[in-house]
Amino acid sequence: MATFPLTERAIVLRSEDDVAIAKKELAAGTILEDGAARIEVRQDVKPGHKVARRRVLTGAPLRRYGQVIGFATQDIEAGDHVHTHNLGIGELQREYEFCTDVHPVQYHPREAMRTFDGFKREDGRVGTRNYVAIISGVNCSASVSEFVKGRFGDVQRDYPNVDGVIAVTHKSGCGTKLFGEDHLALQRVLAGYAKHPNVAAYILIGLGCEVNQAAVMVERQRMAAPGYPERKPFIVNIQEAGGVRKTVERAAAEVAKLLPWADEARRTRQPVSELVLATNCGGSDGNSGITANPALGWAVDELVRYGGTGVLAETPEIYGAEHLLIRRAINEGVAKKLIDRYKWWEWYCRGLEAMDNNPAPGNKAGGITTVFEKSLGGVTKGGTTPMMDVFLYGEPITTRGFVFMDTPGHDPVSITGLVAGGCNIICFTTGRGSVFGCKPVPSIKLATNSLVYRHMEDDMDINCGVILEGTPLPVVGRQIFEEVLAVASGKRSKSELSGVGEEEFAPWIIGPVM
Repeated sequence: MATFPLTERAIVLRSEDDVAIAKKELAAGTILEDGAARIEVRQDVKPGHKVARRRVLTGAPLRRYGQVIGFATQDIEAGDHVHTHNLGIGELQREYEFCTDVHPVQYHPREAMRTFDGFKREDGRVGTRNYVAIISGVNCSASVSEFVKGRFGDVQRDYPNVDGVIAVTHKSGCGTKLFGEDHLALQRVLAGYAKHPNVAAYILIGLGCEVNQAAVMVERQRMAAPGYPERKPFIVNIQEAGGVRKTVERAAAEVAKLLPWADEARRTRQPVSELVLATNCGGSDGNSGITANPALGWAVDELVRYGGTGVLAETPEIYGAEHLLIRRAINEGVAKKLIDRYKWWEWYCRGLEAMDNNPAPGNKAGGITTVFEKSLGGVTKGGTTPMMDVFLYGEPITTRGFVFMDTPGHDPVSITGLVAGGCNIICFTTGRGSVFGCKPVPSIKLATNSLVYRHMEDDMDINCGVILEGTPLPVVGRQIFEEVLAVASGKRSKSELSGVGEEEFAPWIIGPVM
């Protein structure tokens, strides 16, 4: 059979790793030269999947990324395909070492500051887009909000500086405890969208009898009329207005008043330090932790070096790798914040769902076997700089540098919280081919492999699969960083060109619906 150097056909991330990741399909019988060892591939191994470099006995830990990703459920021989049939999660004992991997950030000098063209808002934040939003306080007003939006389908004809009118609708707002965890999270998210730097102006539409009363939310979240911080925003309730038709007329008239004001906004040169970059992954595969995720981490490090902010999230998808973040915590208080969130998640999932039951069918088809493996690849999106803070879901992000937000792993729910927190640009890595978009914030799609990029080129912004073909990772990281600046300055991402992004608003429903 054919013989190849291991590094020609597969990738070994660390010398201590028990597996290599196939770059190309490995046929059974292929000989791989791994230093002095000759490994005969015992079963066909697809790209992105794992092949054993050495024997691992039943119950023994198996390493990738230099970390344990699971335990052998049967004896694994060198050359075996390693996946769900012979690898499980078992009991992973992790030691939390506080702040042991904190290294000072090598900031770029102030005179070297990069810039982008953004919308400077009155509160000092900077937007990358310029939308007018119709915000539904409860699902009962969702259709009415959509009817109002429908009146402004061709808004750029008359208001070229407005990116569009969006309806922010959802499935919640009632059937929940007044000021309970669900209610407060929803208020944070809706207020975060209303006050977002990418939203020039907004109105609120309610039903009238719901738990999430718009007027109460305005008071508790300190929401104000666009351009008039001393005034309350426009609110209309369907029951008070006299039904659907009258509500639509009143709300549409108010939006028509706001559009000329929003259209006055202009892009001006702004420091890149005003970017708050949300990172997310969806449809991950075995290449995610080799290509797109660490390349995005390089871009996050570069943004932090300019004084900007990069945000990692998806708490269940860092499970098994959280100890690496705890080592990077800037102080013990920040480390304990993250530990507290994991304790909450363990309580939340107890008796209902296992934290370790995470990889989706598409993840497994792409070569990811356990949540530990997925998490160790996912955490690389956060780069290498100190973790400066940990935020609750949808909480305003007020700390610069690399930070973490507690969100679920489900992409729309996670990014809804990140945007509510103030992220004004998104980078989304995918190995299986997610087409996620988000309004009012542009989403840049990073493909982990060339096959998906070529197959879905209309939806993918950058091909990180070239790393597997020999392009240095920092080169792709630089490409991502430059694309972030271009999209922040107005270049349309592929999801924007496709019109995707309005149906993906999905606030986290934490508790029972009563």
